Amino acid sequence: MTQTPVVEAVQDIPERIAARALLARAAAENVPSPCISVCRMSVASGLCEGCYRTLDEIRSWSKADDEVRRTIWSRIERRLVESAP
Repeated sequence: MTQTPVVEAVQDIPERIAARALLARAAAENVPSPCISVCRMSVASGLCEGCYRTLDEIRSWSKADDEVRRTIWSRIERRLVESAP
């Protein structure tokens, strides 16, 4: 049975975030945002279902320096590992 594109897209989210995490680790400056334009907050986890950030992390991103952004990325990567089946 084949999955619908929507289901496949949802399953690809962790892979997309993991790939962006590699870019973030490689960036000496201008650490890229984890946003992948899937902006839905999970009531259960309190995290965005697209980028695995909290609302506070999302709000603070634009004013954060690269060190803080790397810290947020580390949290995102930990959340990805913890959420893996």
